[in-house]
Amino acid sequence: MDLDKPLRRVSIFALLLILALMINVNYIQGSEAENLRNDKLNSRQYADVFNRDRGSIIAGSETLASSKESGKSNPKYQRDYKEGLIFSPVTGFFSSNGGQSGLEVAYSSLLDGQDKRLTAKRWFDSFIGKPTKGANVVTTIDPRAQRAAYNALKGTTDRRAAAVVMDIKTGALKVVASYPSFDPERIAPQTGEKGSKELQRLDKADFKPLVNKALNETFPPGSSFKTVVAAIEMTEKGLNLNSTVRTDPLILPETGRRLPNSHEGGACKQTAPLISAFAESCNTTFGRMALDMKAATLNSGAAKFGFGKKIPVEPDLLSAESDVPTKEPTGQPLGGDNLGRSGIGQANVRATPLQMAMVAAAVANKGKIMKPYLVDKVRADDQSELYSANPQEFAQAMSSGVADDLKQMMLAVVTTGTATNLQGRNIAGKTGTAETGIGSLNSRWFVGYSPVESPRYAFAVVTEGPGSAATNAGNLAATIMSAVRR
Repeated sequence: MDLDKPLRRVSIFALLLILALMINVNYIQGSEAENLRNDKLNSRQYADVFNRDRGSIIAGSETLASSKESGKSNPKYQRDYKEGLIFSPVTGFFSSNGGQSGLEVAYSSLLDGQDKRLTAKRWFDSFIGKPTKGANVVTTIDPRAQRAAYNALKGTTDRRAAAVVMDIKTGALKVVASYPSFDPERIAPQTGEKGSKELQRLDKADFKPLVNKALNETFPPGSSFKTVVAAIEMTEKGLNLNSTVRTDPLILPETGRRLPNSHEGGACKQTAPLISAFAESCNTTFGRMALDMKAATLNSGAAKFGFGKKIPVEPDLLSAESDVPTKEPTGQPLGGDNLGRSGIGQANVRATPLQMAMVAAAVANKGKIMKPYLVDKVRADDQSELYSANPQEFAQAMSSGVADDLKQMMLAVVTTGTATNLQGRNIAGKTGTAETGIGSLNSRWFVGYSPVESPRYAFAVVTEGPGSAATNAGNLAATIMSAVRR
């Protein structure tokens, strides 16, 4: 019997197995290494992340998040956050159990030096085993205005509040403020078990401090949504700011109840120019518009502003979806009373502050909305630029003519309408006071633009509590915009 033949077969088979193993190892170590390292199911990435010199998150001349040596072998570095309660909606957090949010997760691979754009630049360091220092992320945030916004929000409610300010020409976000908030330093990895317990407490706390109210929480927009309804009606029917509209009492079709105005008299009596009905926020006008245009038109018109989709602010950083439903909660087509209430931003209409700032941006920028973004540049530690924001158009929500009319209508809200208390504050906008169904608590909005002449910024402010919007949200907006314009 020839023993060489089966031996050769076994040898060849063994060599093939070794070859297959080598190919697999090289594939995993090479092509798939970064994907496996960054996989959300890989817990080792969180254990190791602070043994590397993680980059900083910066706003203006201020460092919001940075790493410094801990004096320990593991973790070698610890994460420091400046004024975390104020800036956590921007920075996000890293926790000791691997949880993360905000820019800390959206730009994690660049911050911790693992991104290909960094490793390719420092290939020799990688070759000799020297870790690559993380890149620095430069945000669009105005730190002084962010502080003014947080302090203003905190002073007006013990519930939820938020503010967003965006540059209408670029989409750069200047303010992203949220209340209640949290301090990411108290749950950073160096806090260990204590930080894990704090994270669990925050996760169960009232009003969800870990949730960014500016981007990821929705509220009933109330009468601020009349801006969208007016834009749709003006587009569909060719109306302008001087067109005569009905302001007389509206009887809702299902219950036969009246849809009340916030006040009797003035423009809200029988008929009025559209600019007056808007300035005095006549519910009957905009409830009737919604009933006439039907749910599908209201929904598709709102979609032009971004409703019905998550807004991509940065990679892995999406807003919550604002909603103008076409169906009742029961699944039946939307109609009747709830359709009328949708026209005044009630019923099941929901919007994020970011979305309403985008509505105001369309008004102030000839109908055009620029894509919102939070990161201006990313730089390696040698100051070489790895990324620079490229402003992009998000949507043309309406014609420039309709937008120009709405801009005058927002100004009329301050000069003659529901927010005359804001005269002389160099802002224009639309009030919104939406009932929450919780006692006398309202979602109080002011949404608009500034400066009045040659607008540069759009904003949205919402705060929960009793009372109306002009005082409780309008004054906050004026304070915030004063800080932005300095």
